[in-house]
Amino acid sequence: METGFFVLFDGVCNLCNGTVQFIIRKDRRGRFRFAALQSEAGRQLLQQYQLPEKALNTVVLIAEGRAYTRSAAALEITRRLDGAWPICYAAIALPRFFRDAVYNFIARNRYRWFGKQEACMMPSPELKQRFL
Repeated sequence: METGFFVLFDGVCNLCNGTVQFIIRKDRRGRFRFAALQSEAGRQLLQQYQLPEKALNTVVLIAEGRAYTRSAAALEITRRLDGAWPICYAAIALPRFFRDAVYNFIARNRYRWFGKQEACMMPSPELKQRFL
């Protein structure tokens, strides 16, 4: 698999799909590439970085040869966005157990609060090259 910034996300989760759309809008340089955790490319990256295929309850960022999950992934993503979003990275100073507790609470309730789709989203033709 090539190098770069890869975001693996739950392809049926409305919150996750909205987050991908947000990242695309705030990544004017087009550095991020995306794959649903349920996709073959997503499963291959999970295996390559020795992450469990049950990782559907977290976003995964693969950046510079390292895999980040949960709050660390979210903060590492904001760190690389355009605009003022890198300021959010300051939250990395909070203890990981606290950050991940908040992340896990949202992750556990995401389908109830935001809903889910029957199938993974299909990127528009102009965004197709950014998806694995």
